[in-house]
Amino acid sequence: MAVSLQHIEQALRARQPRKQALRRLFKRAAVALILRQVGGGAEVLMIQRSRNQGDPWSGDMAFPGGFLDPPDHHGLDAARRETVEEIGLQLAPDSCIGRLSELTVPLLPGRRGLVVSPYVFRLDGEPNLAANAEVAEIIWVPLAFLQDPTNRESLVWGKRGIGIPMPCYRYRGRPIWGLSLRMLRELLALV
Repeated sequence: MAVSLQHIEQALRARQPRKQALRRLFKRAAVALILRQVGGGAEVLMIQRSRNQGDPWSGDMAFPGGFLDPPDHHGLDAARRETVEEIGLQLAPDSCIGRLSELTVPLLPGRRGLVVSPYVFRLDGEPNLAANAEVAEIIWVPLAFLQDPTNRESLVWGKRGIGIPMPCYRYRGRPIWGLSLRMLRELLALV
């Protein structure tokens, strides 16, 4: 059964997301999970990041977002600002329908870790999107595809010369894994 945007909104209102206890000691980032209703089911907007040397997430499927900058008062500001910068989409003031639990990510040795705050937005209509240089592609992924267990796969992630199998989905040949997959799993677990 396809997940509707209405079900997601109700589930988000009924729960309290987890916050990382020591998040103020970490570098902070925020992302925007942008949902729209298409027919009987919801879709989520994802970006494929451009390939850049030195970027640990180069080429990955992700959500618009990035680090909190000094003008950002909190993660919601950063998620909105980064969405405008990366895909040219101004999210309406009342479009945030909730948030998911914060995730901690270890960074390179010698650097502070990173706490990512995912915010969920509702989008009505067909927006005009324009990817900036950080974004190779903008893709709408049906949540029904992610709900189907037959679409689950794995990929081998190399770390220090060791291949580690990681769970993923491949939507139109693009692997969705890591942080993005963790966020999507939490979103789908709500309904």
